[in-house]
Amino acid sequence: MDKQFGRRKFLIYGSAALGTSILLKACGSTPTTGDTTTEGSASNQVAASGDTIKVGILHSLSGTMAISETTVVDAEKLAIKEINEAGGVLGKQIEAVIEDGASDWPTFAEKAGKLIDQDKVVTVFGCWTSASRKAVLDVFESKNHMLWYPVQYEGQECSRNIFYTGAAPNQQIEPAVTWLLENKGNKFFLVGSDYVFPRTANTIIKEQLKAKGGETVGEDYLPLGNTEVTPIITKIQAALPDGGVIFNTLNGDSNVAFFKQLQGAGLTPDKYPVMSVSVAEEEVQQIGAEFLKGHYACWNYFQTVETPENQAFVEAFKAEYGQNRVTNDPMEAAYIMVYLWKQAVEKAGTADDLDKVRMAAIGQEFDAPEGKVTMNVNHHISKTVRVGQVREDGLFDIVWSTEGPIDPLPWNQFVPDTKGYGCDWTDPNKGGRYKI
Repeated sequence: MDKQFGRRKFLIYGSAALGTSILLKACGSTPTTGDTTTEGSASNQVAASGDTIKVGILHSLSGTMAISETTVVDAEKLAIKEINEAGGVLGKQIEAVIEDGASDWPTFAEKAGKLIDQDKVVTVFGCWTSASRKAVLDVFESKNHMLWYPVQYEGQECSRNIFYTGAAPNQQIEPAVTWLLENKGNKFFLVGSDYVFPRTANTIIKEQLKAKGGETVGEDYLPLGNTEVTPIITKIQAALPDGGVIFNTLNGDSNVAFFKQLQGAGLTPDKYPVMSVSVAEEEVQQIGAEFLKGHYACWNYFQTVETPENQAFVEAFKAEYGQNRVTNDPMEAAYIMVYLWKQAVEKAGTADDLDKVRMAAIGQEFDAPEGKVTMNVNHHISKTVRVGQVREDGLFDIVWSTEGPIDPLPWNQFVPDTKGYGCDWTDPNKGGRYKI
């Protein structure tokens, strides 16, 4: 892997669709709403009474993001079941209160407040899109509560109230671009959903291409859930008449229409390889492997990772949910974050005192299906980076990986931070959204 870029912090533009002009924040079966599996909070102190500890699960079980998020809930429920069967946490069983964010960002904020104030959960496992995470950020910070977030994202954030178990940009986006430049070409067309993650990711990509001799020949966005992809494909054909790289940050079921129409237009992976960072095994299965075979994705985990822990994880998941089910990166990150939280609670000796749990989480290690992960002081985990190519059965052949875990750099490095914002974690219990 190339030497990592410098550590200059980066002024980043947010999503026009969200109305945010600048993002400078330092720092078994398909589940149903209200489902309970056998830890809420006013501020720092929360109640874990009786024989159970309540936790919240908050993902989209309906709407455009349900294609991805329902399986993340399955992984979190599996981890909770395993922990409960092994004796629970501090001698208590975990009870999960599940809420549906419904692919609607105000609903996410409303449900986060409910889980904390009414259900009295001690932590929440939740969100997929950065739009949903941004929507609940103020809820968790104003109530000094705790969110565990399992999906790769654009970085540019560090909150003392959030733990991030998906990839930071230097653990997915940047190495994916480097690999493409070295193996697939230097002309890039960027396509994404119109919200904060794709726009921020593409800002990072454009600056990286400038720094490494690549070229951005086009950039276009679809509203989340929109399937009118024909105009974008026409633009790709015009901008890349002889072929080139397509970097895909579409989320949700927009990917179904995109890959089907891409193939229908004759843009095959031999000349138009697509690198996706939000399409994994579950999405491939639902779209159809015949439409994605030969294309690429960059993640930290694939079902085909060869570790004993992954073999056990895949077997347990299939035994719980069916042999036709597949595992993927966000599911694995969701699964391991439940275990990291458990370990932090046990080290702290309490689930109720969130400050103690927060401090205890730093330095936690876990032999995850993807390989060993470690929680860093910046609330992100060290992770191995992998590039996979879709094969006929819908799984991924791993064609490249780093030699071991890469430490997270949540703040991207390409554009100087002219405002002086940053993330000071010299004392993680006093860190926050702004430089201290």
